[in-house]
Amino acid sequence: MPKSWTELKTQRLDAMSVDERAEYDRAYAAAALAAEVGGRVREARETAGLSQRELARRMGTSQAAVDRLEAGGVGATLTTLQRVASALGLEVNVELRQLSGAPAPRQ
Repeated sequence: MPKSWTELKTQRLDAMSVDERAEYDRAYAAAALAAEVGGRVREARETAGLSQRELARRMGTSQAAVDRLEAGGVGATLTTLQRVASALGLEVNVELRQLSGAPAPRQ
C-alpha cells in the first residue's frame, strides 16, 4: 500500500542528520517568507487596481519578474520591495520581532 505524502515527508525528515535538517528548516523558512511577501505584493497590486504588466512598467522591470515575485519564486530584496512600494504609492515597513518560544536576547 502506498504511503501518504505526510508519511513520506515524515520518514524523510526523520532520516535526515541534524545538519541536513537544519538546512532543510532554513530553506523552508526562506521559501515560506518569499511566498508570504509575494502574496502581499500581489494583494497590494490588486488593491491598487494594476495588472502585473502595469506594475512592471512602473518598476522598470518585466511582467515575468513581477510574476515570479508574486509567486514566491524569488526572495525579494529590500531594494525590490522599495521599487514595488514606490510604484504603488506605498512605503516599506520592516519590523523585527521576537520569535515565540525563542530565548530572550543577551544583554
